[in-house]
Amino acid sequence: MERAIPPMRRLRSSCYIAFMPYLVKARVKSGKDRTLVRAVDQGTLGRGSIAGDEYLHNMREARMNNSGIASWVETCFCDPPLAEERPYWEEYFELLSVKDAHSRRNCRHENGTEPWACCDCDCTKKLEEKLQTQGTSFLNTLRSAKSHF
Repeated sequence: MERAIPPMRRLRSSCYIAFMPYLVKARVKSGKDRTLVRAVDQGTLGRGSIAGDEYLHNMREARMNNSGIASWVETCFCDPPLAEERPYWEEYFELLSVKDAHSRRNCRHENGTEPWACCDCDCTKKLEEKLQTQGTSFLNTLRSAKSHF
């Protein structure tokens, strides 16, 4: 059975409905630890963004390595990646890298084998599960360091 291909819809000047998971690596800006934790705890992180609660989900799933670098999987609908999210993240983070989280040649949508496969794909969940095996919980690490602020 062939799936109907929905039309691309413009969300904002540079955002379209189609997505790709990205691996984001970032370092919290000096002095922003406490305000970031507060924004997550109060549910205000990303308020006003079309991405909604995705910011809170990303912080709950984020991991921190021994060098203090946070990593998370960002499902982004924009071209360029994080066009919508970047101002919200840059309030708290120095973004170090935003890379395709998996090979586009393996993506059924991108390689042309199944148009709009991303709509039903579980690759983001798999990537988040893999990330959970690395480093420590980002939020727990920030919270345990709160006494050092």
